[in-house]
Amino acid sequence: MKKRQRLIMRSVILVVIALALGYTLYNTVFNDKKEPVQAGDTAPNFVLKDLKGNEVELEDYKGKGVFLNFWGTYCPPCEKEMPAIQRQYDKYKDQGVVVLAVDIAEPKFTVEKFANRLNLTFPILLDQQREVVDEYGVGNLPATYLISPEGKVIDKITGELNDTLVRNYMEKIKP
Repeated sequence: MKKRQRLIMRSVILVVIALALGYTLYNTVFNDKKEPVQAGDTAPNFVLKDLKGNEVELEDYKGKGVFLNFWGTYCPPCEKEMPAIQRQYDKYKDQGVVVLAVDIAEPKFTVEKFANRLNLTFPILLDQQREVVDEYGVGNLPATYLISPEGKVIDKITGELNDTLVRNYMEKIKP
């Protein structure tokens, strides 16, 4: 009787150890969280659709400074900074600076309505599956990445921007 109890106890312990090892292995292989993109990193390439359904690829903007802004219509600071971004975009678009505004997981209709209300003319991209926001490790919104003409991340800024800040940041990435 004692031999049987010991055998059962050893079997239970082995199963628990095997489950713990399996769980650890699974987390290591399948749930490997990436580090957020930092200044000095090469900007991860991505392809997203704009509001017209065209595919936009980050690599197509090599040679230009990219003002990559992550935002949402539900984010009051995002809404407040959009007119400043638009005003500076109007000044810098002919100087080799592009704005790519990535909306995070909202319906196209909602984003179109927002863009039309604010008269936004820079490219607005839809990250419906949150792939790009996850790739970049974006936390709080708004979040802006300054990307050099060579494709390197110069800086990451979180929080609302005003005209002066946007102008200064666009000067940093201007070719």
